[in-house]
Amino acid sequence: MIAKQLSIFLENKSGSLTDVTEILSQAQINLSSMNIADNSDFGILRCIVSDPEKAYKVLRENNFAVKMTDVIGFTCPNTAGALARVMRCLSENGIFIEYLYSFNAGEIANIIIRPTDLQQCERVLEENKVHFIAADELNRL
Repeated sequence: MIAKQLSIFLENKSGSLTDVTEILSQAQINLSSMNIADNSDFGILRCIVSDPEKAYKVLRENNFAVKMTDVIGFTCPNTAGALARVMRCLSENGIFIEYLYSFNAGEIANIIIRPTDLQQCERVLEENKVHFIAADELNRL
């Protein structure tokens, strides 16, 4: 299922992540999952939140560069080779994954991906009986 993700550009300095988490906290927005990628000048915080539209608005109001993008969430068993099987299905169908992040919940791994072709990716996952995480469910994890 397609869900909304925020990508927030952060300066590489102490306190940048704290500022974002405090702004979201004050707005009563929960962070469900997040990942930070960085280089020497800036970082990109990618996150799934309980209310993406509200989070986008309050971050923009606080002068953060933020972008909302579509991602796909799915689960697979938290066992060796389970994710490899899903990735094989996608790559055999020509689907390129821009990035991925995951977190486990015991015996289940929750995966968030940003494919270049969302509809094709969704179709392939559905055909291969991969369990999607509904957008509203993903926002509550």
